This record gives sequence, structure tokens and C-alpha cells, in this order.
Amino acid sequence: MKTSNKLKIFNDPIYGFIRIPSTLVFDLIADPYFQRLRRISQMGLSYLVYPGAHHTRFHHALGCMYLMQKSIQVLRFKGVEITQGEEDGLLIAILLHDIGHGPFSHAMEHSIVEGVSHEFISLQFMEELNQRFNGSLTEAISIFTGNHSKKFLNQLVSSQLDMDRLDYLKRDSFYTGVAEGNTNAERLITMLNVVDGNLVIEEKGIYSVEKFLMARRFMYWQVYLHKTAVVAERVLISILKRARSLIEKGESLNCSDALKYFLSNHININNFNSDILAKFAKLDDVDILAALKEWQFSDDFVLSSLCEMIIDRKLLHIKVKKEPVTESKFLSQFNKVKTHYNLTDEETSYFVFRGELKNKAYDRQHQTINILRKNGKITDVAKLSDHLNLNALSKTVTKYYMCYPKEGV
Repeated sequence: MKTSNKLKIFNDPIYGFIRIPSTLVFDLIADPYFQRLRRISQMGLSYLVYPGAHHTRFHHALGCMYLMQKSIQVLRFKGVEITQGEEDGLLIAILLHDIGHGPFSHAMEHSIVEGVSHEFISLQFMEELNQRFNGSLTEAISIFTGNHSKKFLNQLVSSQLDMDRLDYLKRDSFYTGVAEGNTNAERLITMLNVVDGNLVIEEKGIYSVEKFLMARRFMYWQVYLHKTAVVAERVLISILKRARSLIEKGESLNCSDALKYFLSNHININNFNSDILAKFAKLDDVDILAALKEWQFSDDFVLSSLCEMIIDRKLLHIKVKKEPVTESKFLSQFNKVKTHYNLTDEETSYFVFRGELKNKAYDRQHQTINILRKNGKITDVAKLSDHLNLNALSKTVTKYYMCYPKEGV
């Protein structure tokens, strides 16, 4: 293939045309590891709430790369030195930042692998690709892990105002139709600058930052922590837990070889090696959906009932409160379901459970968003804001939920 054929463009519904900047980036996008992201939903089971939310991690990664291209242009225009090698590293780091996500995204971190974050797996993929591409991802890995001498490079990839957040808020808002999440990403990018090696926003961009933080808060409560999306994800985690339990007892369950491997073995951060990575790369949403369709006919009441809930969208009832669920209320519901369906305590725990939801729109303890004032001073946005009380957005809001079957389930 000629080099010129690799400098293609994608047509994105959010930004229009996205240009592939180099043959290396083209080859990374063409790699099967990256193509797998076409089969990983960006928002898990949120389409059960917002029917349009079928966009993928593939869309998101390309969008992030586009915003990074814009950021590099803006910063260079303002005299910030970014070498060609650093530009390549930034574009590759942001393109691959989510490559470690499993099927239906975050649900897998609690069920298929044990305590292995998607960031850890993303790094394993990047190191594997670095070997395959003769060390050309070394700078990208240095930026991704925060080990690069220029701090602002890592902040563009991972901070409270990074290209990842700018894209997913805008993209998820677009595909869900939740207008409150729509942020002016390109306006924020034009306000970027670097002072003393750290990323800052120029003072005239303060209202855009406020709108960004408010949009993040709205999207968390209205979309990411929507009670139906929460219960659907918890049901999916329960399905995989139940399937693992049945396989451990010697029962045979039909599913893909890749899924069966992870359900039959306990994979954690200590035994996650390159062989496991190759098996993980074969997993995507298709494996899970095919398994649910098959397992809804299982002889096991718990497994079949839970699978039907997601396939037919007849989910558990969920109640969200500001106060924790009392022990007496929980036990009353637990015993009611246990008696009604003649279940053991363990079986009942798949249908009646509780938990908590936490949301903090702005974390002042971790890499604050700093404003470059006209007098040259650097100030945390929460101290400068007059329009909205950003101190309130800095506090963790906790809500408590309990899930249990609706009548007749």
C-alpha cells in the first residue's frame, strides 16, 4: 500500500472530518487490537435508557485524537515547544488511552478480571504494540504513564480537563440527546496555555470551564449514574458472577472460548501476562450478548432470570435515596423475595442487593484546573469562580440504592 493511501480521513458526526496524521497512526488504527474497539460500547448498557447511545470506544478514541491535534496547534501558536516526537507521542497516547476496556466497559473490571483496571490493560496493549512497531510507541508510553519530563503532555491525556473528558462529554451528550452535557470543547482548547510546565486555562475561558464542570455533573446524574443504567450494569455483573460460580461447580455453559477462559480462571494483576492479553483481545460485547441470549434458557433459575432481565429489558426495581437503606428494610425485602421464590440466601443475594453512588464533578485534591489571570498569577478555578459555587461541585455527593424484583418477575 502506498504511503499516501494511509493519510485518510474519517467523517465524524461531532467534528466533521478527522484526518489521520501519519502512517504510524494509520497502522495502529488498522491493528486488530484497535479495531476491536468497534465492538466495545462506549456507554455499556446505557442504550437501555437512551436508545441512541450505541456509539463505540472506536468513535471516542478518534474524537480524542482530533481534539489533541487541535490542542497541539493552539499551544504551538502560543509559543509552547512541542517537538515532532512529542506530537506523535501525544496523538498515540490519547488514541490508545482506552484500548484496555473490556466488553461493556466498566462492568468487566469487577467480573471478568479481578481488580485489574482498564488503564493497566491499556498499558499492556501499548507495550505489546511498542514491540510490534519497533519501539515507536516509547514516547507515547512515557506520556501515558506520567513519566515524561514535560508534565503538561500527560495533563493533555489525563487530568480534570483532558481531551478524554472533553470528547466523551460532548459525544455522550450527542448520542444520548441529553443537551445539558454539550460542552464547547473547541472553545476550551483555544484557551489552553502552558505556564511553568503545567497546563492552564487563560482567564477569559473561566466561564467555559464552569460550563464544562456543570455539564460533567449533569451527565453523571442524568446519564452515567442513571438508576436504570446502574441496575442494568449490576445485573450484568451478577450474571457473570453466577456463570463463574456454576462453571466452578462443574456445570457446562455455552459461550465463546475467550469468555469461558476468563470465567474458568481467576485473572488478577499478578498473573495478567502477554498470553492473557492475547485472550483478552478476543473479548468484546458480542461475546457477552451471545452468552446472555444462550443462558436465558439455562436450567439455573438465577442465571436464566438475570439474563432475561437484560435481553427483554425487564430489570430489577431500584430505589435511590439520600440516606443509607436501613438493615430492617433491606432484610424485610430480602426475606420476602427469598420466601416467594423459595431461594437460598446466596441465590437471593443476586436479586436483592444495595450499594451507593458517588459523584464529584471537580476534585480539588487531584490536579486542579488552574486559571492564568491577566496579572500572570495562577489560581484554582474554584477560588476565582463568581458565577457558580464551584466549591459545592468539589464535594462528593453520595446517594444510596437498593435493588429488588418487581412484582411478577
